[in-house]
Amino acid sequence: MRKILILTTGGTIASVQSPDGLVPGITSDQLRAYLPQIGPEIAIEICSVFHIDSTDMTADHWVAIAEAVQRSYDEYDGFVITHGTDTMAYSAAILSYMIQNADKPIVLTGAQRPIGFEITDAKSNLQDSILYAADPRSRGVQIVFAGKVIAGTRARKVRSMSYAAFASINLPEIAEINNGRIIRYLTDEDFCNPDPARRQDQAQEPDRSANPPDSGVRFSTRLNPNVFLLKLTPGMDPRLLPEIFRLYDAVVIESFGAGGIPQSLEQTLSEELNKYSPEEKVLAMTTQVTYEGSHLETYEVGRRIADRFQLLEARDMTLETAVAKLMWILADAEQTWEQIRSRFYTPIAKDTLL
Repeated sequence: MRKILILTTGGTIASVQSPDGLVPGITSDQLRAYLPQIGPEIAIEICSVFHIDSTDMTADHWVAIAEAVQRSYDEYDGFVITHGTDTMAYSAAILSYMIQNADKPIVLTGAQRPIGFEITDAKSNLQDSILYAADPRSRGVQIVFAGKVIAGTRARKVRSMSYAAFASINLPEIAEINNGRIIRYLTDEDFCNPDPARRQDQAQEPDRSANPPDSGVRFSTRLNPNVFLLKLTPGMDPRLLPEIFRLYDAVVIESFGAGGIPQSLEQTLSEELNKYSPEEKVLAMTTQVTYEGSHLETYEVGRRIADRFQLLEARDMTLETAVAKLMWILADAEQTWEQIRSRFYTPIAKDTLL
């Protein structure tokens, strides 16, 4: 028998209609009444971690989820986390760093319509997630939604209302689930360990995991939430930059196209960065374009800043993953710029292939 623990966090799947719109209102005990018929070979237990709209998700909530998995990890064969869709991609990304080398599945799912509605995607998503979490071949952090299995580091919400809410960005889907059958396209083991062919030399880096290397699953429950995502707009006022750099330890700039900084911002950006060492204020570049990633070397506006500043480039990472990875990396103090850079570019759970 396979034992599955469902961890509830609120979200649309557990919402009810109120005079002011949908609000989380179904408890974990009430959720049990809606569970699909799975079969006697799977035993399910339910535990509430918290009960919020996912818009209110914070780093403290991510720590609470990771700690809930850690406390019960040895007791269960798989985990299903019910979660609101709006920030699910961020949560899946950050949990991919907080729970590494998992030999069990940690599945996030939710719904576009509450489970108590007559017409809903919640029951099918929950059923697919339980089946996937109960399969001995499943492992690592993934999103299961609308019959698709997506790596936790590659998911993005691309539709606000339709059932097919999530897409896998710059990486094929891991699997599909059709009528209770799992059709696998990628091997789940690929998502547990950094690719040794792409691993950069980290011999001089201290072990920063909660568990020693090669000990199986590794939990890390510290985050630095002081990472700011700045979306460029044409003609943006550079006077924003000093306050952003004062308040945050890292700034991820979501640039246009292949990547670059407008000349109108470059001088102020240079002045701010010159006030700090690269490890004190980390600058990272990503793109507003959904697919194919950033390529700073393509245009002069990108090459100019790449040559002028010490920065990180997200390349084919999603913006959610770039933000999450920096929150995880910067939770550790007293790192050099070289260590931060090496950790950012070391692939984890297929977060980057470039």
